[in-house]
Amino acid sequence: MGLDTYVPSLWAPALLAPLYKSFVFGSAVNRDYQGMITQMGDSVRINEIGNVTISDYSKYGALDWQELSTAQKTLLIDQAKSFSFAIDDIDAVQAAGKDSMAKAMTNAGNGIADEIDQHIAGLYTDAGITVDAITPSADSILQWVADCAEGLNEANANTNGRIMILPPKAITLLTLAVSGGISTTGVPKTFDNGVLVNGWVGEIFGFNILMSNNVQTSSSTVYQPMFMTREAISFAGQITKLKAVEREDYFDEGMKGLYVYGSKVVRPAILGTCAMTLT
Repeated sequence: MGLDTYVPSLWAPALLAPLYKSFVFGSAVNRDYQGMITQMGDSVRINEIGNVTISDYSKYGALDWQELSTAQKTLLIDQAKSFSFAIDDIDAVQAAGKDSMAKAMTNAGNGIADEIDQHIAGLYTDAGITVDAITPSADSILQWVADCAEGLNEANANTNGRIMILPPKAITLLTLAVSGGISTTGVPKTFDNGVLVNGWVGEIFGFNILMSNNVQTSSSTVYQPMFMTREAISFAGQITKLKAVEREDYFDEGMKGLYVYGSKVVRPAILGTCAMTLT
């Protein structure tokens, strides 16, 4: 079985498909600048336009022209994850070759997705909305979700596509609170914009509720769930290297790859978090 079986262009989708399907936090961000990067160290300049002033108008009166100010934020591609694996020729023949490669690429995609999700989950430190700390119960957690929704309302956040990402223990409390109106088991869902998201468990108070084991902790029992709209965080990632190899001293064939990415909280005013104690 030669390296022509492992043409990288044929296997890139096999890496990307499980990567995107495994996203939880990654499904809650926008990818507006995805096509603007090619390598580690790239940066994307994001221009922001100041608010437009609305003025009273009098008939035949002169307009009061406003010179808009601009600000710039930088999305830096500062993260890189690699993988490299080889499949022994004997094992490849016994496992029908392509099946082994497909499974390995799926595992690689899942692994990269988990790293990206942990990276994005860590951006809670840049949240502009902080709801009061809580040790939730089945009686209090609904009020907490409502408070989070209120925080986004006060920030004039879009009411469509709101997302809240919670750890499994909090999902269990929500399930008890709404008598099974959401599920304790995350299931895949396709959002209206076509994004396939893993971990979706239901909707409440305008939020799509997602479950993730990657919700960050500030201590062993204090979690930092996040709630937002997709406009809050920008993410860009790219496969920059994907190459089939035949190692000189072995009878095997393999694949090595490099995935680079970066993320940025571009609208902190519509990103929220809370110190949630769960025991």
